[in-house]
Amino acid sequence: MTKLLFVLTIFILSYLPQSYAQNTPSDSSSIRVDSIKISGNKITDEYVILRELTFQEGDTVNSKILSYNKERIYSLGIFSNVKITTENNNYQNIINILVNESWYIYPIPFAQLKDNDWKKISYGIDFYLQNFQGMNDRIRLHAAFGYDPNYLISYSNPYFIKDEDIFLGANLSYIKARNKSDIAKSLYGGDFDQKISGGDISIGKRIGLYQKVFVNLGYKIIDSPQYIYGVSASGERIDHLVSTGIGYSYDTRDLTQFPREGLLLQSTFTFNGLGINNINYKVFGFDIRKYYKITDDLSIKARFESRFTFGDLVPYYDYSFLGFNERVRGYFYKEREGNNRYLISTEINYPVVKDFILNLDFLPLLPKELLSYRVAVYAELFADAGTTQMKNGPLTLRSVDSGYGAGLTFLFLPYSSFRVEYAINDFGKKQWILGIGTSF
Repeated sequence: MTKLLFVLTIFILSYLPQSYAQNTPSDSSSIRVDSIKISGNKITDEYVILRELTFQEGDTVNSKILSYNKERIYSLGIFSNVKITTENNNYQNIINILVNESWYIYPIPFAQLKDNDWKKISYGIDFYLQNFQGMNDRIRLHAAFGYDPNYLISYSNPYFIKDEDIFLGANLSYIKARNKSDIAKSLYGGDFDQKISGGDISIGKRIGLYQKVFVNLGYKIIDSPQYIYGVSASGERIDHLVSTGIGYSYDTRDLTQFPREGLLLQSTFTFNGLGINNINYKVFGFDIRKYYKITDDLSIKARFESRFTFGDLVPYYDYSFLGFNERVRGYFYKEREGNNRYLISTEINYPVVKDFILNLDFLPLLPKELLSYRVAVYAELFADAGTTQMKNGPLTLRSVDSGYGAGLTFLFLPYSSFRVEYAINDFGKKQWILGIGTSF
């Protein structure tokens, strides 16, 4: 099972051709774009929409290209409905883009699963001020209680310097986090919490339609109940962790909330400690995801993700884990740790309820922007495999956990999605999985 999954995943990632629409149509239904008209954007700057298009005036497009571009506009996450139509007026071909903006200022009570685990429920309130300058910028205030109580203030602006395509993000946070490492738990003699506070700032540049590069600078205070070698990295109970990193992404996905065609390559390299406070280690990670439409309805996707840590002393709180944010379905609740992590996944999906717009205009009092949703239900067949590896330790197929199964994904865009899945691992053990968001 594991060998077959590995071969299938590598085949999809390496050999299936790119399927996203490019501006090289040759069929008889192609038209030349004489003008582009945008309507329905009460707040959003036209530039934000135009920046996502793979065509401009003077180019030639067809239905596939227009469909792909509709999904790219949806991917901005600020519209509840997007329509693209063509019109011929006095021998001029006009591309009409009609959008309905979603609600942009709202407090949202929430209950969420930490690490996709129903035993770790966190609840609280999120306050969003989204797209308030019309540039898809966002301020978020977050307060969570229950498991791992935490507080967050964040700001993001994709067009911080519009003419140069410079984007900016910043965060301030505090979390009382339960230790994830079994090694640290054993050394401590039981479960314990660490108080982590700090912030970071990222600044980057978008290059063309699909590429982004960025640099990051961060500072954290990790407060452990007592000093234990490896639980802290500085030789003291409290670590003062300075970090700086670089990152790159190449993203041609159609609908980022539920991609069905395109390619995502992303990678980060982070220098932690920089020798300050006796801390000095590095983290490198990459994520490759490919999505391919076999037919208009049937699609297949694959992922290969890894995370590596380097240094004389990597603290246990920054080990590479499985069983938390990243999981193998079939071993959904099995926790593993190591310096390195490897995860591969393959999935086929098919719509059992095709996309439609659900309007709840009959409900009183609520703003119109909160009464429209893009809804769909997809059936899926999946297979996962993953393992972790300690520093200088062996990496063998025997150490790999694998599972397969089937499920349903429910989309309620632009706001949410969730999954119901049934998985079987390589020992035949079965489990039900309820997950928030899409698998990948």
